[in-house]
Amino acid sequence: MLKNMSFGVFIHRTDSIYDDVPSERYQFPKQYLARAQQCVGDWVVYLEPRKVKDTKGYFAVAKVQEIIPDPRHADMHLAIIEPGTYLDFGDPVPFRADDAVVERGLLNDQGNISGRAQAAVRTLSPSDFAMIVELGLGSGEDILPRTDKADVVTGFGELLQPFQHMSARERVNQLTNRAVRDRNFRKNVLRVYGERCAMTGLRLVNGGGRAEAEAAHIRPVEHDGPDIVSNGIALSGTAHWMFDRGLVGLANDLTILVSRQTNDPDAVRSMINQSGKLMAPSRPADRPRVEFLIWHRENCFKQ
Repeated sequence: MLKNMSFGVFIHRTDSIYDDVPSERYQFPKQYLARAQQCVGDWVVYLEPRKVKDTKGYFAVAKVQEIIPDPRHADMHLAIIEPGTYLDFGDPVPFRADDAVVERGLLNDQGNISGRAQAAVRTLSPSDFAMIVELGLGSGEDILPRTDKADVVTGFGELLQPFQHMSARERVNQLTNRAVRDRNFRKNVLRVYGERCAMTGLRLVNGGGRAEAEAAHIRPVEHDGPDIVSNGIALSGTAHWMFDRGLVGLANDLTILVSRQTNDPDAVRSMINQSGKLMAPSRPADRPRVEFLIWHRENCFKQ
């Protein structure tokens, strides 16, 4: 007989004492084991606590692959995230929206927030999950950039419609949709880079007010690169083209490298901002992770 699965909430903060990498694993003490086990094979929403300054609220979603004992810490466990499922919301969802608690399951019979709200790991009702995901995915109309892929309308028109009145399981289908994931990835990357090309330093917008910069994966999706901000860079169309083809790359300290195989290296260097380094986001958690930079140098950059 199949185990009853459940949606869940994992509370996470970037300065956590726990050994969390939200796109890969979530560490928790054994007191939450029974609740976490209910989420195996199902989806969880990540929540940044309200007491964190400028909290993002519900900021991401991911699928729990398995729960294992933490081999490095007694009495701790790890929720292993299924590769390729983690997705930052393009529009993080506040704990309260229009002065109402989004997660209705936290309210007691008197309509007040119950003590359950303090639980770092908790189950989530299908209706609350559907609502949070709907708000998190948003409409995609705010800062969509140009893309290096031609716009294709035939067969994809339904992806441009608002995601309204869907059940929780229909929402899950949206979370694995490539177009939806690309859109949320772009919104997040452009947001943390201020819609500015991180190599040239230029911030250009078209007549419709949309950013010229594109969101580039450092390790491409087709090579198991995740849809996370630390695997992304905001680049102009030209810089994106050169980066994908290995004509430019990045050292671990974010110095911009120019390939010796570039036919006009001086022209390429003239495009780079005066610092010679990537103009990285201010938050360390948003900056390119070294493991992705190494992958790009070893598999893409032309020495």
